[in-house]
Amino acid sequence: MTPAGQTRLREELQRLKEIERPKIAAEIGVAREHGDLKENAEYHAAKEKQGFIEGRIQDIEGGLSRAEVIDPTQLSGDIVKFGAKVTLENSQTGEKTTYQIVGPMEADISRGTISVTAPLSRALVGRELGEEVNVKTPGGETRIYEILEVHYG
Repeated sequence: MTPAGQTRLREELQRLKEIERPKIAAEIGVAREHGDLKENAEYHAAKEKQGFIEGRIQDIEGGLSRAEVIDPTQLSGDIVKFGAKVTLENSQTGEKTTYQIVGPMEADISRGTISVTAPLSRALVGRELGEEVNVKTPGGETRIYEILEVHYG
């Protein structure tokens, strides 16, 4: 896990415990006041949301307790490793994209981070600047990327 990913997860955990958990407990209390719990949709929806929040809290706590934090700013070189920001060019379309390879719990494609366990990451790790990489997508097609940049930090 990267230090930034660890920070985001700690912030999410704090928000879930200090804001979301008390808020859902209050919603359950209000829903209970509406009477018969068997047919109370608000109550059942609030309990379901509570279950999701508690599950997410457990996931984050477990992930943080097992995480090894690796600071990419301490790494360098032209070989792709965990924590690298890699700029790729799709050889078929010419489209350029940049991704950072991070731990599974902190991956978020909308932020430009992909899990080290993703097919693209697995194809990139250990490769060098300038190499072409064949990646088989989950849909079964093969894409070819050229590694244009490898940056740490």
